[in-house]
Amino acid sequence: MARSLNEWLWQHEFWLPPGITWQDMQESEDVHYPQPRDLLLSIPFALILVVIRCAFERAIALPLSSKLGVRDKQRPKAQPNPMLETFYSTRCKNPEEGELISLAKQCDLPVRKVERWFRCRRNTDRPSLSKKFCEACWRFTFYITSFFTGLSSLPALALLYLMGISLSLPLSQPLQPSLFWYYLLELSFYWSLVFTLPFDVKRKDFKEQIVHHAATIFLISFSYCANYIRIGTLVMVIHDASDCFLEPTKIFNYMKWKKTCDSLFMIFSAVFLISRLVIFPYTVLYNTYYYSMEIFQPFFGYYFMNGLLIILQLLHVFWSCLIIHMVYKFILQGTVWIGFYSPVHYMGREGPPRPLGRTGVHLGWIPSCPRRRLHNLSGHPVPVFGHPR
Repeated sequence: MARSLNEWLWQHEFWLPPGITWQDMQESEDVHYPQPRDLLLSIPFALILVVIRCAFERAIALPLSSKLGVRDKQRPKAQPNPMLETFYSTRCKNPEEGELISLAKQCDLPVRKVERWFRCRRNTDRPSLSKKFCEACWRFTFYITSFFTGLSSLPALALLYLMGISLSLPLSQPLQPSLFWYYLLELSFYWSLVFTLPFDVKRKDFKEQIVHHAATIFLISFSYCANYIRIGTLVMVIHDASDCFLEPTKIFNYMKWKKTCDSLFMIFSAVFLISRLVIFPYTVLYNTYYYSMEIFQPFFGYYFMNGLLIILQLLHVFWSCLIIHMVYKFILQGTVWIGFYSPVHYMGREGPPRPLGRTGVHLGWIPSCPRRRLHNLSGHPVPVFGHPR
């Protein structure tokens, strides 16, 4: 049964264009091709990355946060209450007014005190600023390493592209050792993100994050197995380019270096929009969707790979709309809320933003007037850096 399933799964009709079989990519002493079994190494390597990350955050990032002035706010702890704790853990973390009244009667407490208990309990669960700083430092370290590793292989890919050789053509793509380790590094990293997803800082785009991680893992695995290593390398380098600016932007935001954060945010926005809305569709989608049809007929892998690439492009458009909206607010109104993004990351606060009165404008960070207290239309003060209570 297992043998029959294995033979069915690895039919060359699924993975390779018509007229190409696995025998065409047999290895020799001088030529090596990607082998699907190589991807199994990504699981133990992902666990190693998790261990390295824990050591990095404890030994380097956490002491660095203290030296750079990143301080965690002292949050009052909620008083022990088994009934409220059970409701919080099993039912809801933010109960409605009717539920608050019912809980107040059961606990023989004022409604205001029960509401305050849930607020304190939610604040306790929120990740500390130092935890966010350590996570951003780790991701920045990886992205900058991965980006320059992939960048070293781009000159050869650019030469092939200028010569008119399709980046998506599977034949005559022998596996170079540098590309093998680059693929293994990227795939292991995204597996490690999946393993640590329950423990990482929860973002508002948690569902989009899961979709992004799943699409990325499938794309990396499929492009390696089907020997689309050229186009796969280009996709990963394009994605790492903007992330190299996103993570330091978050780091300087946690440090409250406003001008540096503003500058990096504008650079990040430009790199993101150019790489994801111009370079990605023009070089990647054009090659995989249009140019490849001049060389071979459509097959299952063609539809599967392009479907995943289109999912990524839709996520790019979604995040680009948020970035453009933020840039518009920043330039015209001097306001920007840097809590929107992640592939893959929200930069600051968790939970949905609250509108200021009837204006509907979300203000999380006001770089042009950091010391002024803002008021909404009802006259209540609005915190500049804090989470609205």
